Amino acid sequence: MVAVKAGILGATGAVGQRFVEALANHPWFEITALAASERSAGKTYREAAGWRLDTAMPESVENIEVVPVDPKAVDADVVFSALPADLAFTVEPEFAKAGFAVASNASSYRMEKDIPLVIPEVNPEHLGLIEVQQDARGWDGYIITNPNCSTIVMTVTLKPLMKFGLETVQVATMQAISGAGFSGVPAMAIYDNVIPYIGSEETKMETETLKLLGEFNGSEIVPADMKVSASCHRVPVIDGHTEAIWAGMRDKPAPEEVREAFLKFDPKLGELPSEPRKAIIVRDEVDRPQPRLDRNMGKGMSVSVGRIREGIRYIAMGHNTIRGAAGASVLNAELLHSIGKL
Repeated sequence: MVAVKAGILGATGAVGQRFVEALANHPWFEITALAASERSAGKTYREAAGWRLDTAMPESVENIEVVPVDPKAVDADVVFSALPADLAFTVEPEFAKAGFAVASNASSYRMEKDIPLVIPEVNPEHLGLIEVQQDARGWDGYIITNPNCSTIVMTVTLKPLMKFGLETVQVATMQAISGAGFSGVPAMAIYDNVIPYIGSEETKMETETLKLLGEFNGSEIVPADMKVSASCHRVPVIDGHTEAIWAGMRDKPAPEEVREAFLKFDPKLGELPSEPRKAIIVRDEVDRPQPRLDRNMGKGMSVSVGRIREGIRYIAMGHNTIRGAAGASVLNAELLHSIGKL
């Protein structure tokens, strides 16, 4: 198989580094461009990145020269966007117009009617919007997005519950500080503390979930007919978002039926390199899942669930910068490649 040329936009930031980690030895993709701000352009990636992951910087990228975030400077077929939302809003369409496939982790275009918001285990059929998007916008390329990190963790677990007639979802999140970026939460603000507000996070969870679980009718997404209510909180955990979820269902399944639905959930994506052996891991211990113990399950791509109780109430936990960010975009691109879209 000829490797697909991959570029990373915002390659020096926290999520950009996760993209580098995920793609450096990928069997389908080859990193051919690393793009970042003007202050980084012209430097080698080692000089520019300020590597902060607990794995070593891949040797294959150390001496790649960082280029500007400009379609003319990026040699790639697909670009993975780790750009902040305000910059992504103007830059990503430029790449799509120039013929690139853009796999975006940014929030800028997630809720646009003609742009797919995709979790491969949940709604792969929504990729049908790519043709709608290209026809409407006259682009040679396209943009595909993955959801917010907390939305991904929750919605992966909601998918197997749809068969019970999911009607209402309430969620309280306990979100890791890495979700705000390396310098996003001051140490004096988060030590010995819980911050009961994360800007726009609740709205993202409440709206993105309805699009993800909606139906593609050939021209647009009809949002799912349910109510989602979220309360989001920042806690002093480095990586791993934990969520307490209450799911109201028409058929009122017993906890054991919900447990079986989680255990048997098989999205049949095993041919994708980043897809974990189990998308959902069920923990039966009374005190699991826990971020420190469970966030790296499935190389950070599995979502762990536990404490399934009458109600239905349960705990879900996933790695926010892998499953909830870079890994999600890479998995989306793998799905695109598997169906001949790259």
